[in-house]
Amino acid sequence: MEKPVILLVEDEESLASFIQEELQFEDYQVIYAKDGAEALDLFAAHEQEIDLILLDWMLPKVDGLTVGRRIRRHSFVPIIMMTARDQISDKVSGLDAGADDYITKPFEIEELLARIRVILRREERITQLKETGLTYQYADLFLDVAKRQVLREQTEIFLTKKEFDLLYELIKRPEEVISRDDLLNTVWGYDYFGQTNTVDVYVRALRNKLDEDGRPRLIQTVRGVGYVLRQENE
Repeated sequence: MEKPVILLVEDEESLASFIQEELQFEDYQVIYAKDGAEALDLFAAHEQEIDLILLDWMLPKVDGLTVGRRIRRHSFVPIIMMTARDQISDKVSGLDAGADDYITKPFEIEELLARIRVILRREERITQLKETGLTYQYADLFLDVAKRQVLREQTEIFLTKKEFDLLYELIKRPEEVISRDDLLNTVWGYDYFGQTNTVDVYVRALRNKLDEDGRPRLIQTVRGVGYVLRQENE
């Protein structure tokens, strides 16, 4: 089994050296960047190899938030933000910039290693789901048809049967506007005598689950027509 590859981005050399030694002791491969610009260059060169990024916030040349946003435009590689900033607003900013987790300096190395293990286990699980050939993916949303399982940002979301069936119809036709009547007929059946606002009620419940914790909305309303699975504009 290949060693997981971690991109470590930290400008404080003594801390970077310590973290790198610990990671290598735990059998991780480490690619090191001392500033934001170098991090972006190294990620571009090794994107297919990198399994996780440890990203400092306060970096020379390009700050960590900007690095996270740029990487997140085209990649869902897990990112753990490392910073001395410990206000709730700072944590929110880091997560909004694309971080999957956030650890405040100073931290114990055991905690950092535990967070890495948790995220890599989630990634392995998602990879296994995708390899079955029975999954759909759109943005950070994964749907396993056989297991009737839904993941968003590596977190499992529990849906009712109708909510799952509704999401299934949307994710099969991403970025295609689907009318309420079409969804009603497909999910509830042609002999269903309910009203089209049934779809609205279920979409609202589905959004509440998918968009929890401030995640960008994925199900967009097309007024007078229906719904579409599409990423919210930045």
